[in-house]
Amino acid sequence: MTSVPDGAGPDEIAAFVETLTFPPSPERTLGVEWELGLVDPTTLDLVPRAKELLALVDDDAGGAHARQATARSRVTKELLTNTVELTTGVCANAAQAHADLVEGLARIRAAAEEVGVDLYGGGSHPFARWADQEVTDGQRYATLIDRTQWWGRQMVIFGVHVHVGVRSAAKVWPLINALLTYHPHLTALSASSPYWSGEDTGYASNRTMLFQQLPTAGLPFQFDTWSGYRAYLRDVFTTGVVSDPSELRWDIRPSLRLGTIEVRTCDGLARVEDVAAVAALIHCLVRYLEGQLDHGTLPPPLPPWHVQENKWRAARYGLDAIIITDVQSREVLVTDDLRELLTRLAPTARKLGCEAELAGIEAMLRAGAGYQRMRDALAADPDGDLRAAARAMLVPR
Repeated sequence: MTSVPDGAGPDEIAAFVETLTFPPSPERTLGVEWELGLVDPTTLDLVPRAKELLALVDDDAGGAHARQATARSRVTKELLTNTVELTTGVCANAAQAHADLVEGLARIRAAAEEVGVDLYGGGSHPFARWADQEVTDGQRYATLIDRTQWWGRQMVIFGVHVHVGVRSAAKVWPLINALLTYHPHLTALSASSPYWSGEDTGYASNRTMLFQQLPTAGLPFQFDTWSGYRAYLRDVFTTGVVSDPSELRWDIRPSLRLGTIEVRTCDGLARVEDVAAVAALIHCLVRYLEGQLDHGTLPPPLPPWHVQENKWRAARYGLDAIIITDVQSREVLVTDDLRELLTRLAPTARKLGCEAELAGIEAMLRAGAGYQRMRDALAADPDGDLRAAARAMLVPR
């Protein structure tokens, strides 16, 4: 059981919290979740066709494009009927995750062609109206919308989530606190949501700013220990903020079900190679920081006010953001710090066997982030048609 029992009193809640343990991952595994929008090939507007697509890739029902017995990826529903999510198996490294994504994407693509839709990989859609989108059937989604109302209905957004296995609960919060230093790097690199309801927001990642409006989303609190996190859970369960830890939709959070740290910072990505590159970066980064933690050399975490400022700067300016890198308030251009980070992570990538995937980060920097490609496409369109921006984030065939 992961949810607080109905009608539980303070003593029962306290006892329940004690049962919430972090199942250590025996290996430093990797998993990826990639959200994809479904759009009409002509209008490029979002369309509610997920149910039809999922029927064709349904593994249990033997859909026309169900995975083979040896395949590991899965395709599932999401909050809105314009979205599907592709999930890898439990992977040893980003190379294996890449293979899972390629296999799963091929099944989605085949089903999408039968349904008559294209796949969209941006963090938000340039002109789709949120009020026109349909919520997927299910109690979990209905509860979310009932509680969050107008803001919940606004969540016409897409992201990439990366899970990394952690061997000990004691390591989880020191690693999450350390990862917050790199929150702006991931936001800037993946930023692909400059437009909202037909307007340029002026932000590289409007999705970042929008998602944090949900009551339990945004930056996590910085706990020193696992027991401190448990005390927080007791408080939010007692006061009815949430009834299940998974309802805490933080940018970086522990997964009590999987024994992982889940990094949910990234906007949607349109190219499978980019998803694999970001997965490699996060996998290497967690492993690198864990090594520092083991050797007592992990730098002190950034104070919350620096973390919050960095998040805003990356969302606003993307790859042009100047970020704060340490407790001495040193500032640097995020792309310069990314390239320096890649150098530091190179030995870790060799150990994990994901050098080729990590090299994809440099390719992403050369090609430009999604928000840059979208704005360039719109500027080049003689009619200023926002479909050009949407087309720039279609998943290549």
